[in-house]
Amino acid sequence: MRTTLTLDDDVAAKLKDFAHRKRVPFKEAVNAILRRGFVTQEPRGEKHRRFRIAVFNSPFRTGVDPLRLNQLSDELEVEDATTRRRR
Repeated sequence: MRTTLTLDDDVAAKLKDFAHRKRVPFKEAVNAILRRGFVTQEPRGEKHRRFRIAVFNSPFRTGVDPLRLNQLSDELEVEDATTRRRR
């Protein structure tokens, strides 16, 4: 089917770039992008369950970097060893 379509400049530029990268004609690029858009608009079937993330309650406070706790432990150990030598 042949039709006239008016595109915004930014959309046309993205389509041209897409067509160039994929090495396909502009018409094919427009059809591919439109098909993708239609697929994402279709409602999900009931067989797809909603994705959920289990909440993890960390024993660390917000802002505490557990990877730096070893560094802190090392620094305290060095400090303790140097104060023992001075005694």
